Amino acid sequence: MLLFNSFLFCGFICMISQIILDNTKLTPGHITSLLVTFGAFLDSFSIYDKIIKVVGGGALLPITSFGHSLIHGALAKAESFGIMGIFMGMFDLTATGISAAMICAFLAALFFKPID
Repeated sequence: MLLFNSFLFCGFICMISQIILDNTKLTPGHITSLLVTFGAFLDSFSIYDKIIKVVGGGALLPITSFGHSLIHGALAKAESFGIMGIFMGMFDLTATGISAAMICAFLAALFFKPID
């Protein structure tokens, strides 16, 4: 059942994104920013953690989980270090993903030529 719930959640996020993309003039970058903000909003009210309990790892795959990770880390460090903890915590949980994206982008740039 957990796999089915994960599939439905990821499919729902993709469906919403595709509907927005097809029916508005928003670019994929705008939609990505909206989904990150939406994930951060849900985590601010501890809703995203409840979704993770029901859906499992499927809630950690879409881009909404990046917003969840940003806010989750910021709030955790803010309790310990105050205002400076917000900035420290944001990148604490997301540093691995950001580093992996940078390395993959660099490797792709080495092997592939841009289209003119």
